[in-house]
Amino acid sequence: MSKTMTLNEFILDRQAEFPFATGELTRILGDIALASKIVARDVRRAGLIDNILGAQGETNIQGEEQQKLDVIADNQFIKVFKHGGEICGIASEENDDFVAFEGEQAMNGKYVVLFDPLDGSSNIDVNVSIGTIFSIYRRVSPVGTKATLEDMLQKGTEQIAAGYVLYGSSTMLVYTTGCGVNGFTLDPSIGEFCLSHPDMKMPVDGRIYAMNEGNIKICEQGLRDYISYCQEADATPLHPYSGRYIGSLVADFHRNLVKGGIYVYPDTTLHPEGKLRLLYECNPLAFIAEQAGGQATTGRMRVLEIKPEKLHQRVPYYTGSKNMMDKAMSLLK
Repeated sequence: MSKTMTLNEFILDRQAEFPFATGELTRILGDIALASKIVARDVRRAGLIDNILGAQGETNIQGEEQQKLDVIADNQFIKVFKHGGEICGIASEENDDFVAFEGEQAMNGKYVVLFDPLDGSSNIDVNVSIGTIFSIYRRVSPVGTKATLEDMLQKGTEQIAAGYVLYGSSTMLVYTTGCGVNGFTLDPSIGEFCLSHPDMKMPVDGRIYAMNEGNIKICEQGLRDYISYCQEADATPLHPYSGRYIGSLVADFHRNLVKGGIYVYPDTTLHPEGKLRLLYECNPLAFIAEQAGGQATTGRMRVLEIKPEKLHQRVPYYTGSKNMMDKAMSLLK
């Protein structure tokens, strides 16, 4: 029987891939794992204790109603990052502005983290899978000073690590440092993430397309043509495709990563800039998709090459298996 490898052991084993990090990146990933265990505990207890389920009664910068668990998760991750000592600042989907940590240790930190603390939180009350998405960058401002907006507004190509945590039937942490994608499942009996999905590869083709088809009539003609193509039966063995839209980005993405498929959240006449956030959702999952052999675009250009102009910038989003992406992009052109 092969030995179970924990996340911490795996990270230490791969530390040589980042000689510049001298242990900091290892500790940051460890902090993310710690915070996600706490959030996973709270998600499992939702409905059993007061003040977890339901709306907070406020809206975030996105104009979306905050759920109580949104705020709890956001505070938990910020607390862990602040006390970890390796992070000089963070930006979160739930906060209007970025947060520059003060104090000598924090200002000497070499990294910033951008994250969505609880993606799909509107599904909490109905017990559908939700998740955390994170992205790690090396700061561009001088070490020893406070973090700046420029530290946050970096292209996705500059990410040194990205990942997500899926709170579903099991809790999984999936991440990449640019050297492939690996998945870890939380073993509640020992409280450790254990390697369960080594060297994950997204199938080059699949049978699943994920999109809110209720918006199809306000989408561009090329996308309508692609969805019609997915629904037609023809000589291709994989046709017709199956529509599977959970409405929780992490859950939809994870399914397609494992089984193959395409996820579409396009621009529409009502939302010409798209709705998903470039920094907190699209960039980290695009990094993972590409490292697993998939693709991620806006329908016009590679997501990772976009130069962000603002913290809460939105973009159209297409990501998934290579062959399905190629077909979709050919029709959009």
